[in-house]
Amino acid sequence: MDRRDIPTQPHADVETALLGPILPDRACGDCTACCTELTVKTPEFAKPAGTPCIHLCDQGCGIHAIRPRICRTWFCVWRRVASLPDAARPDRSGLLVSLNFVDKPQTCLEGVSIHVRMLAGSDAIANGMAAAVLDAVCDQLVPVWFSDGAEKMLMHPDNDVAGFVLSGEAAPRHLQGEVAAWRERYGVFGLNR
Repeated sequence: MDRRDIPTQPHADVETALLGPILPDRACGDCTACCTELTVKTPEFAKPAGTPCIHLCDQGCGIHAIRPRICRTWFCVWRRVASLPDAARPDRSGLLVSLNFVDKPQTCLEGVSIHVRMLAGSDAIANGMAAAVLDAVCDQLVPVWFSDGAEKMLMHPDNDVAGFVLSGEAAPRHLQGEVAAWRERYGVFGLNR
């Protein structure tokens, strides 16, 4: 199940804890990728993934001054992670990176994760931007998924570590510490779903 919901406000503290605060020198500018790509499900406003927001116009958000709370409080990973280059802004890179929250994950590595989505028409794989973004976000104890629009793939932790985390089997000595850390943090989502 690939849920692409924009998280609601209670997740904001988790976002800050995992990714850091909003960077003061980064702004959305002309980027409106989240206004089209993401699912929004809040009591105040809802829209399906892949559908432009009804308020989106040629100049950006047509109701920016009074936009819904979710639109005022949600920020993509590019706005929070300084190691992502300026060229990684979604409208420049063709990649939308977000922190995802899945209520009923299929595996423990989907409950809270970073999701790197390739936007339609993107050449981020060919030009190396996808590799640069993945390098920047695959450096901490947060699962990272990559989606090219057709397939969703786990990029971090690597397959060996993920296999032991998910199977519950004893890991070889050289992986025991890493596997234990992932199990401790993500076991709350259930190891074998």
